[in-house]
Amino acid sequence: MTRMTPSEAFVETLAAHGVTDIFGIMGSAFMDAMDIFEPAGIRFIPVCHEQGSAHMADGYARISGRHGVCTGQNGPGVSNSVTAIAAAFWAHSPVVIITPETGTMGMGLGGFQEANQLPMFQEFTKYQGHVNNPARMAEFTARCFDRAQSELGPTQLNIPRDYFYGDINVNIPQPRPLDRGPGGTQSLNDAADRLAKAKFPVIISGGGVVMADGVDACKALAERLGAPVVNSYLHNDSFPASHPLWCGPLGYQGSKAGMKLMSRADVVLALGTRLGPFGTLPQYGMEYWPNDAEIIQVDADHKMLGLVKDITVGICGDAKAAAQALLERLQDRTLDSDSTTGERGQTIQAEKAAWEKELDEWIHENDEWSLQIIKEAGEGELHPRQVLRELEKAMPADVMVSTDIGNINAISNSYLRFERPRSFLAPMSFGNCGYALPTIIGAKVAAPERPAIAYSGDGAWTMSMVETMTCVRHKIPITAVVFHNKQWGAEKKNQVDFYGKRFVAGELQNQDFASIARAMGAEGVNVSRLEEVGPALEKAIDAQMNAGVTTIIEIMCTKELGDPFRRDALSIPVRHLDKYKQYV
Repeated sequence: MTRMTPSEAFVETLAAHGVTDIFGIMGSAFMDAMDIFEPAGIRFIPVCHEQGSAHMADGYARISGRHGVCTGQNGPGVSNSVTAIAAAFWAHSPVVIITPETGTMGMGLGGFQEANQLPMFQEFTKYQGHVNNPARMAEFTARCFDRAQSELGPTQLNIPRDYFYGDINVNIPQPRPLDRGPGGTQSLNDAADRLAKAKFPVIISGGGVVMADGVDACKALAERLGAPVVNSYLHNDSFPASHPLWCGPLGYQGSKAGMKLMSRADVVLALGTRLGPFGTLPQYGMEYWPNDAEIIQVDADHKMLGLVKDITVGICGDAKAAAQALLERLQDRTLDSDSTTGERGQTIQAEKAAWEKELDEWIHENDEWSLQIIKEAGEGELHPRQVLRELEKAMPADVMVSTDIGNINAISNSYLRFERPRSFLAPMSFGNCGYALPTIIGAKVAAPERPAIAYSGDGAWTMSMVETMTCVRHKIPITAVVFHNKQWGAEKKNQVDFYGKRFVAGELQNQDFASIARAMGAEGVNVSRLEEVGPALEKAIDAQMNAGVTTIIEIMCTKELGDPFRRDALSIPVRHLDKYKQYV
């Protein structure tokens, strides 16, 4: 045992767990520990708002596979991070949020910045460690880091601010990594038997494949089965887009090719995915989920097996290890699907070609509202789909992209394709605005050698655009694309379809975002011609990678809108009171 202060024990435990970067805003509550971050090899990256710090930790974790760490002042500081921790929870990111708390002698007295900080994070953390004695500082710190990885989600380390001080005897715990296996022998054998008998197998490659570094294992299994592979919702980086068996993402604004092939499946292997409801809902008017198919689900969390969809076989295991175990069982077997591999391959290519042709020709929305908007559009207003196609063509190799919530961002799901895992970041089913910019900042810190791009609508952009100054201040260059259409598009589409085009609170009168970017020390570019879109992105990436410059590209778009994102949750309104009957 070594004699040290609790602050030293805390920082030494961070270092033992490989922490090199922490995002947050300085505060007196943890200043004694922050004072010794630098000699421990830890960089503290100050942000503009604590929600941004937790999003940055999320992006850092998802790109690196390591812990993302964030902190802030007790009370109003850490409470600002709740929304972002919720997003990390649904992304299964190993984020550790350190929440210094009011001192023990002041709790319950209504003192300055006092709050009960455990309940506010309870729903969105896998484990909450509360340091109840300074001598246990290292123990609880290490447990939070171990649990974030073993439970695949955020953990909270809550520390009374007076517990950073004093003298203790302590051993620094070392990391305890969890060695995950492929699943039970019986369930693997059952799954292999069903895959061997499948006539038209389909694989859903989910976020668990990315987290397990299992893309190559998924690829090998798909090639053995001759099975089309679709990405689970917002995990477009879970299978390489150049592979002939790749068929695109399921879910909202996903790939029609993938959905049509999914509808033909007699056996579905859901590999590393919880089969969340938003990623399996009908889309483009298609009920594509194959209700008569056998469903084999692989997830590292047994509580996810069969939770959303009825399944035939549930395998609690690591996605990579499970894929390898299934491949071993199928390698020397005769498969029923072998005889139709060529025919199935032709079907895959035909569906993909048809979808690409449709995307090429789908230059604008065709509903009555959008056609009227297009007719009235001013000079320099671009069709969002054309913009997204041009951005796709200009994407650099090895790119990382984060997308915010919103109508145009949702449509981008059809156009974002990746060659390697840990490349795509989105707020998943929590769907909070202001996500894209801070998350890509964290990703860039984790992988400074990779190009980093954020997509955001003008509404969501204003929630976090101030973090542009974080990029400039701390030399973290990124590129942001802001779709400027002067509206809260996703919700406004509901007013078009369900509320008689009665627009309440959906219009945005914006400033010049390119000028605001320049005022914050970044480069700002305004794009109003289609032929400028690709070159603007290429120039911005060149400046990012070779000159360390952050660029905000503001693209002027029409007000046309894609399909509503919650058609399942809305209905035509009913009004009973006379004064409201005109609003039907």
